[in-house]
Amino acid sequence: MLENVDLSQAVTNEEYKKVMKTLEVKLGELQRRAWELKIPIILVFEGWHASGMGEDINRFILPLDPRGFDFHTMTRPCYEDRLKPFLLRFWARIPVKGRIGIFDRSWYSRAIIELFGKEKDEKDLEKILEETNYFERQLSDDGYLILKFFLHISEKEQKERFKEIKKRDIPLILDEYEGKNGKEPDFIEQYDEYLPVIEKILEETDVPYAPWTIVEANDRNYAVLKIMVTVTHAIETYIEKVTGIPGQQTIKYLDMATINLPVLNGSTLEKIDLSKNLSVEEYRESKKLYQHRLVALQYELFRKKRSVIIVFEGWDAAGKGGNIHRLVEELNPRLYRVVPVGSPNDTEKAHQYLWRFCDAVPMAGHITIFDRSWYGRVLVERVEGLCKEEEWRRAYREINEFEKILADAGTIILKFWLHIDRETQLERFESRLNEPEKRWKITEDDWRNRKRWDDYKVAADEMLQKTSTTGAPWIVIESRDKRFSRVKVLKTVVETIEKELSI
Repeated sequence: MLENVDLSQAVTNEEYKKVMKTLEVKLGELQRRAWELKIPIILVFEGWHASGMGEDINRFILPLDPRGFDFHTMTRPCYEDRLKPFLLRFWARIPVKGRIGIFDRSWYSRAIIELFGKEKDEKDLEKILEETNYFERQLSDDGYLILKFFLHISEKEQKERFKEIKKRDIPLILDEYEGKNGKEPDFIEQYDEYLPVIEKILEETDVPYAPWTIVEANDRNYAVLKIMVTVTHAIETYIEKVTGIPGQQTIKYLDMATINLPVLNGSTLEKIDLSKNLSVEEYRESKKLYQHRLVALQYELFRKKRSVIIVFEGWDAAGKGGNIHRLVEELNPRLYRVVPVGSPNDTEKAHQYLWRFCDAVPMAGHITIFDRSWYGRVLVERVEGLCKEEEWRRAYREINEFEKILADAGTIILKFWLHIDRETQLERFESRLNEPEKRWKITEDDWRNRKRWDDYKVAADEMLQKTSTTGAPWIVIESRDKRFSRVKVLKTVVETIEKELSI
């Protein structure tokens, strides 16, 4: 992509001032319109050192209302960032709907520094580029407009600028990362060495839903104008697409990729044997055994820096709370967290739906237990019509990609569906009504959801079949007998962790 770029492009100061005056007014208008329409915009700026990125970004943002954008300079990860999968720190910074997120360097630079680095690990780089495409496509599918700019200068121009920087005694900020072999400096002066790496990144992540624009940056006037023209054109075109109001500009957008998912093969849940049970004596003995083993495993996970995610989904009154209580009963609270998931708040609704779960992803060595989870998109949101059909259908792929990123980073993922029948659910509902200390557990929503049992069953069956993967399988727990359910969960968690840790 970079070999054939004409870096001789230039604009005089007079031409620059004349055109910029018009573009600044236009950009301000488009920012306000995007805010009204709740269109989230992500602008990524990458480029060679000394390409003038800081100055060019500054010129670009001056016409913008500062109340409507967030500026992020992506530098070294903090301690907690290093203990989580690579992309999560960037998920946390995506803008709410209507705002503009501007990234002065991004996941691309950090991937080169942290994952490629001195050891030139092609495999790690390939993996993160694949995950980056997942990340950007999911945002695009949720309505985000993503534009990526690479500021390109020649090696000769870079050397001249370094000389000028040194002559003027301007401190050159070297971004360093504490890696496996000590400090790994940023790709500051290794132009020839990193050119093929950058070419590879640009080619593999130049996609219709998040395209790269190569900015010829030898001349700074030309660079700023190209950025301004590209952004204003893209926002204006996107607004035309969203509003349906015809305009003179046209642009092709990628339709949602066909999802290659398995064809449903009957009902998974109808095949479950709910007659399984345990005696009181068996329950007490097994519960004590597995809780004791889990305590030891918790510290082994911490020593080996392996994180665990445990997801609980299932029918209302299936026993999620009781299972979670027995799971954590003997654990050290410093090393685990239980996250109850309810309806999203206004801030969470203003983001892509997976955003609100990123902060709860455990650091290396810790455990996070989700009492309901991101599967709400394909369960309650699907059944209750809280999202569009295209959104919940797309979510199967998005969730599989999200969990693959976590699993590839070493996270152990267990997903439990607690299954009961209608009769058992009714018995438990009525029991809660008759016991004052448990009455708080039953709500009008529970009764309303019960009326749509068949709809939820269809949704649950499809979810189990389309999102059970090698790295994040579903385990259906027979939960008519609470003792059997609790022991099976404990046993599965313990044996899975032991297997993953080779114990």
